[in-house]
Amino acid sequence: MDLSLGITFHTFSVIGRCKETGALGVGITTRALAVASRCPFFKANVGAVATQASTDPRLGHLAINLLQNGFSAYKALQEVTASDPHIEYRQIGIIDRDGNAAARTGNENRDWAGHITGSNYVAMGNVLLGAHVVEAMAEAFEQSSGELLEERLLRSIEAGRDAGGQHGGQRSSGLVVYDREVFPRTDLRVDLHKEPVRELRKIYKVYTPLMDYFTLRAIDPTIPSPE
Repeated sequence: MDLSLGITFHTFSVIGRCKETGALGVGITTRALAVASRCPFFKANVGAVATQASTDPRLGHLAINLLQNGFSAYKALQEVTASDPHIEYRQIGIIDRDGNAAARTGNENRDWAGHITGSNYVAMGNVLLGAHVVEAMAEAFEQSSGELLEERLLRSIEAGRDAGGQHGGQRSSGLVVYDREVFPRTDLRVDLHKEPVRELRKIYKVYTPLMDYFTLRAIDPTIPSPE
């Protein structure tokens, strides 16, 4: 095994942007552990990236740096592609600050693998039961316009799961959203769970009423505890 290829994540994910607020986020799930620590990358007001399959996290950092220097999602993807000799083993999606979306699924990704891009989103996956999984994800994101970005991302990966998801099922999931601050508004993760997307929904339901509190408390520590 060539370790330079990176860690393999048979994964499906959605990268999204709220066109009203500019918030950026990723919803992701896979069979491997710690997917939310390895695959999503962000910079508030700049862009969001997910790199998966035989993922090399360095490519996520590279893409964010390119976006910060004014590259569009498409141009950043071109540069990442040119920089990696193992690009055919990767699957990468990028959203820039303007909502432009770009994605690439390498030829060495295992079937079924592919992506859909639209205004303000990328839905993608590999080792899936079929194209219908990504199609369901894209439809769920598009049809939930007007909802909070976290809700849209979560609905999208729930739709992918309900459409069959990946071969072997999932054990790890994550939901990460950045708004205007340098720290995430939401960063929820589930690992080593037989139903990680369902558990993510459960955690999100508890977290949602506290979302604004955690952001405001960082700015004003005198705010009373919600308890």
